[in-house]
Amino acid sequence: MQGDMMGAAGTIPVLDLQGEVVHALAAALDAREHETGEHSKRVACHTLVLARRFTTEAEALHQAYWGALLHDIGKIGVPDAILLKHGSLSEAEWQIMRRHPEIGYGILAGVPSLAGAAQIVLTHEERFDGGGYPHRLAGDAIPLWSRLFAVIDALDAMTSDRPYRKGASFDAARDEIVAAAGRQFDPVAVQAFLAEERTLREMVALKCAVDPDQAALFAR
Repeated sequence: MQGDMMGAAGTIPVLDLQGEVVHALAAALDAREHETGEHSKRVACHTLVLARRFTTEAEALHQAYWGALLHDIGKIGVPDAILLKHGSLSEAEWQIMRRHPEIGYGILAGVPSLAGAAQIVLTHEERFDGGGYPHRLAGDAIPLWSRLFAVIDALDAMTSDRPYRKGASFDAARDEIVAAAGRQFDPVAVQAFLAEERTLREMVALKCAVDPDQAALFAR
């Protein structure tokens, strides 16, 4: 991961190249479904805020960021009639939609340098109590970054406006997240969220997709 790739134009840092590929994939999803793309940018930066409480190791943080950014990349494989449908999905349509973590994992699994990100993509819909999908994992069987992401994903979903409802306040979302600790969410992830409440509150208020410290992480 720390080496360089030699090309006709000179030396290209591997992490820079990986980042370009990841952001190209994210842009492809954004072009398909803009709302998903904007959501992904926000939750990637917000997940990074929590991940930094558990490690300062740059490679691990890159995987957390990339996995959160690409968590819905598998939706590229969901038919437009389902992905872009206005209104409720039928049970048969939900069964197809619920395949997106495995589709996304299949897209990334062949890239060894994105192994950690691929695990987040595969497990981002799991629940701490085992009620999620696709494999009904529970507790520590779910990767830590996915458990942190789950809290951030819910926070962004609840506080974002939708065509059919206005986004909830940060306080209302926080209360729901705390109430779901030990069921939907890992209590450790919820405690990390509460510890970073001030930073996340500011980022949510601004609909911020840029972590103010992100440049320092990606500077090589």
